[in-house]
Amino acid sequence: MIQTGSFSIGTPGRLDDDVAFVLARAAELKLPSLSALGPVEARAEFARRLSRTNLPTPEGVEAAEFAISGQGGEIPLRIYKPADDVAAASTLLYFHGGGFVVGDLGTHDSICRTIALRCGSVVVAVDYRLGPEHPYPAAIQDGISALSWLAAGPVEAGGPGRPLGVCGDSAGGTLAAVAALHARDLGIELAAQMLVYPAVDQGGDYPSRTRLGEGYLLTAHDIDWFTEQYFVGRSSPVLEPDASPLHAPSHAGLAPALVLTAGFDPLVDEGQAYAALLAKAGVPVRAVCLEGAIHGCLGLAGYLGCGRAALDEICTVWTTATAIQT
Repeated sequence: MIQTGSFSIGTPGRLDDDVAFVLARAAELKLPSLSALGPVEARAEFARRLSRTNLPTPEGVEAAEFAISGQGGEIPLRIYKPADDVAAASTLLYFHGGGFVVGDLGTHDSICRTIALRCGSVVVAVDYRLGPEHPYPAAIQDGISALSWLAAGPVEAGGPGRPLGVCGDSAGGTLAAVAALHARDLGIELAAQMLVYPAVDQGGDYPSRTRLGEGYLLTAHDIDWFTEQYFVGRSSPVLEPDASPLHAPSHAGLAPALVLTAGFDPLVDEGQAYAALLAKAGVPVRAVCLEGAIHGCLGLAGYLGCGRAALDEICTVWTTATAIQT
């Protein structure tokens, strides 16, 4: 069992010093917001930024490209395995962040490699379809296809009989939360769901979205833009569970959860609300707030201690959860 409860790391209401430095540097460089670039250039810019700010790529991990069939065609996957541990004891499905518009297998490569190495786990990253070219629910469809494929125990991902979990950051955290709901309803047992600053309520009526909507990299305008790209052709807000997992009719019976939030993230309130809702439904929950952190800190782990702390939480929870089942 993961250690449950609510935990605070850092000083509430105070930016970490390294976070304050990065924000000041970003303001000095006058980096354009992704929403000002359009989807294609935003993807390239997001990839450029993370190539500079991610942790160095660790050695000792093998990665193989693979593809499975999905409702919209082939779904690319990247399967990571520790090089010195052919019989990795668990399998983790990872969903990258990026507002459902940017991000890919490359932007989160070092994160997945680090988890695989530190946890002795197979990590399967899914290159789900992105909006606006492939609007909601295309990403959900791809995620559930990948989950169902892994639940069948394919040899490419380590074979049957291994603990299975889901993890993701930002939009990927949303997808992981939705995948956990589908897993319960499909009878797929998950050892853990690990949600890193997820967007879980498209209603978005939370004080933090206003209070922290400017000055902390992810802005309220960015959130609106990502929403528009993802929900093309639908009136907003979309509150069905696949879009807003907080609005699922029931959260009972879901996998044990890590819900990681950042104190200076516009999404912090809804993330904490989701953790509370899971706990009320009887789900074992570890709710951790990185008080001085910002949204996206995991991809800034090459510079930010809070990003490394987020990765530590993922690895500790996943190692603990899978040790119980093996």
